[in-house]
Amino acid sequence: MRVAVLGSTNGTDLVPIVSAIKAGDLDANICVIISNNVGSGILQKARAFGIKNHFISHKDKKRDVFDAEMSEILEINKIDLILLIGFMRILSSDFVDRWRGKIVNVHPSLLPKYAGGMNNSVHEEVLSNGETKTGCTIHLVTPEVDEGPILLQKSCPVLKGDNVETLKERVQKLEGEAFVEVIKNWRNYEQ
Repeated sequence: MRVAVLGSTNGTDLVPIVSAIKAGDLDANICVIISNNVGSGILQKARAFGIKNHFISHKDKKRDVFDAEMSEILEINKIDLILLIGFMRILSSDFVDRWRGKIVNVHPSLLPKYAGGMNNSVHEEVLSNGETKTGCTIHLVTPEVDEGPILLQKSCPVLKGDNVETLKERVQKLEGEAFVEVIKNWRNYEQ
């Protein structure tokens, strides 16, 4: 399976995926990583792993123009599956339609809780609301943010004394495991 990753941040979830591929536990190839953040950790990880990577600026571009530039790279690389790993952009409906059923996102909560939230703000809300359980959700991407069909959820307890960083670390470990599981079983999810 030919996989692409879109990311804007550190790319923590990339590490367990690459590790599973290298260990022979995952029959996939990460063909390309695209980021809209030139200094992102995910681009640094791509280079360290020897994965083809592209920076595409979204500044001063309409969303559909930026998305078309990404689509061109994805098409050249004949991508079967697109993973959103900390990708801090909302995709255009044209992009989602073009790649329908082939884009998966990870969200740092048990959707539908905290839908639309991003990164640390989700963990802050979980803590301020006194939740006793949280986790992550892998879902298909649709034009509606965080509303696509849920493919997999993994949960963990919220521990007494947790702060945003300790909770985020625990949830991110689950995210990596969840991505590996979804990729491994992708043929069961394909529509």
